[in-house]
Amino acid sequence: MIGRLRGRVDGHGDNWVLIDVGGVGYMVEGSPRMMDNLPADGEAVSLAIETYVREDQLRLFGFLNEEDRSWFRLLMSVQGVGAKVALAIQGVLSGAELSQAVAAEDKAMVARAPGVGPKVAQRIVTELKDKVPEAQFAVATPQGDVSKALGEALSALTNLGYPRAQANAGLMAARAKLDDEESSVEALIKQALKELV
Repeated sequence: MIGRLRGRVDGHGDNWVLIDVGGVGYMVEGSPRMMDNLPADGEAVSLAIETYVREDQLRLFGFLNEEDRSWFRLLMSVQGVGAKVALAIQGVLSGAELSQAVAAEDKAMVARAPGVGPKVAQRIVTELKDKVPEAQFAVATPQGDVSKALGEALSALTNLGYPRAQANAGLMAARAKLDDEESSVEALIKQALKELV
């Protein structure tokens, strides 16, 4: 199995890029977001790769980082979600946005991707809410300390018996009411508990 490719961009199309690795060209499929962030032709690139093997085909899917590859695997684990749908979702939502959508069970956010209807979007948020790593559950913020505090507060609330999706929703409501300076773990937990009553 191929897990990573390092080489040079040697051409691309709408949803694929050719990576030259030591004279061998690998055709790698990717999301629109990945394609938009690739370096120019001839420049060096390193992609995390998910290898998909079937009886009649071998496909390589590329990702700019391991988090995106992990999300691809999670999305593919949902019944009725294939590679095309998973890449379409990743084309419109970042990992942080996917975490937020799953945590809040926001099927409308997931349904923004082309080809994703309300039923599939509902299945995605329902099936993934207990599979998303806890570190990815709290919404990413530019302030590292706030993001860390959200993660610790989420852990505390789940230890108190709140389901992760409900705890995350309470934390997001608490976060909206508190300033960055007030967003300590304790302050977030206290405010979230008020929101969850």
